[in-house]
Amino acid sequence: MTETDVEKLKLMVVDDEPENLELLYRTFRRDFQVYKANHALSALDILDKEGEMAVIISDQRMPEMNGTEFLSLTVERFPDTIRILLTGFTDVEDLVDAINSGQVFKYITKPWKPDRLKAIVEQAADTYQVVKKRTQELRRALRRESLFNAVTTAIRESLDYSSMLQKIVATIGQTFETSYCLLRPVEGNQLTADEFSYLDPKTSFSSCSFNPSPLIEKVLETHHYQHYQYTHEGSPFYQLVVPLIYQQHLLAVLALYQWGRDRPWRDEDIQLIAGVAEQAALALSQAKLYQRLQEKQEQIRTELEVARQIQNNLLRQSLPNIKDAKVQACCYPAREVGGDFFEVFVHPKGDLWLAVGDVSGKGVPAALFMASAISVLRRELSQETPAMPNTVIQNLNHALGDDLISNNCFITLVLARYTPTTRELVYANAGHIYPLLWSSKTAPDNPIYLKVRGIPVGILPKWQAAFGQLSLAPGDTLLLTSDGITEAMVCKNIDSTENGIKPNHFSMLNLEGLWQLLQAEDQPLSLNHLLSRIQADNPIQEDDQTILSLEVL
Repeated sequence: MTETDVEKLKLMVVDDEPENLELLYRTFRRDFQVYKANHALSALDILDKEGEMAVIISDQRMPEMNGTEFLSLTVERFPDTIRILLTGFTDVEDLVDAINSGQVFKYITKPWKPDRLKAIVEQAADTYQVVKKRTQELRRALRRESLFNAVTTAIRESLDYSSMLQKIVATIGQTFETSYCLLRPVEGNQLTADEFSYLDPKTSFSSCSFNPSPLIEKVLETHHYQHYQYTHEGSPFYQLVVPLIYQQHLLAVLALYQWGRDRPWRDEDIQLIAGVAEQAALALSQAKLYQRLQEKQEQIRTELEVARQIQNNLLRQSLPNIKDAKVQACCYPAREVGGDFFEVFVHPKGDLWLAVGDVSGKGVPAALFMASAISVLRRELSQETPAMPNTVIQNLNHALGDDLISNNCFITLVLARYTPTTRELVYANAGHIYPLLWSSKTAPDNPIYLKVRGIPVGILPKWQAAFGQLSLAPGDTLLLTSDGITEAMVCKNIDSTENGIKPNHFSMLNLEGLWQLLQAEDQPLSLNHLLSRIQADNPIQEDDQTILSLEVL
């Protein structure tokens, strides 16, 4: 961007510190149309007046409303806006929530480096422009698809390629009252062996006397319609050959023959036929595309099934038998493949390593990062003396961080090391759901949430966080889960009644709801039974679901 740009992108800076606000304004005023606000409510007023911003830079700690709360109010109204958060290292909890909820594109710690800030804002502006461009392209494609469907519905009875060709030639032949109509598909600018024809049942004309080959050859050469008239045995004969072209590709040629007309086709008749042929080409292209799409989908379905099996094989197919402990694990991707994973690794020296992770997004991209994460994790755990859990995560961030950042992905992960001889548990958490710990012997009202946590993997070039440490006792159970479990919608009965019937209310399970389900579970604990209860209210699984438990016997 330069000052010569006709229209600068809009950028809003929100900060309650006047010095920071003025510094941000001066930094970007040359390249952007900058709007300043010294608190969130003022910023909302500006948005009401000025509309969508390309980029919003907001401080986290502000009076009345913090940065994440303010940015969350802009997501629904301005989904294309790129949001950047200014925050301190002490705001990890708010930062994790903001990133996980998709409110923040990047965050910058104070004090920031001007070059780094400029680079991030330029990246945000580029991302905004790409998003807007793709949105416009999508809207144009949807409008074209709407026109496509409206025109082709009248002349197609099915998406079968052959029946579509026959429908086209019959529709045009009947519509324009031709004596004979012939359609020849074209591949690579050459006629195929297939022929589709229409003969007027009221005419005594024989199609054998109709030879459109010379005109068809000219159409193949020029891609323009050709017409010809002559007299045979005292009767007038008229020929017209029209190309069926879609997006500059010749898909077929249509030859029309009229016998016994008083006058030849007028120019307006020919243009009308050409226009109808153009719309027919749309339908023909759709049929051909649909046929290829079906073949491609079947191929993709087969390949995804193979990928699903490969990914499933990456996870532990059998869990180890641990003296005085029991491990259970389940992982169900929302699609054929997913981004959730778990790991159960017994080190030769006796330590038991447990992990549950979640790659942002779903499908194949998340599955690829999931496979990479498992590979790196197992390499780290296979060392003669593995590092502490927080160091292992730091090494994982070092190995995958650049690829994750460049693809706007991240990984949340909780990793724990359990030593059976001492019952010591050491864990580290990279922006993941809090692990739950409870004892079946003391029957507490609430579980212990293991709250030592850092940011997700792939957010910063270097990951740093402390580890947590505690001792377990016989009867203790540790539960690790992904957000596909805690964010599942479950049915709850409401006390009030309507017409004598208690209505159902669906709400997110959350950790508290999961704990209530666990309290109602029969002992010994069965994760498969627990998952079946959660999934009973969700016929369509929205997210990958992974859960792992360690019971100390």
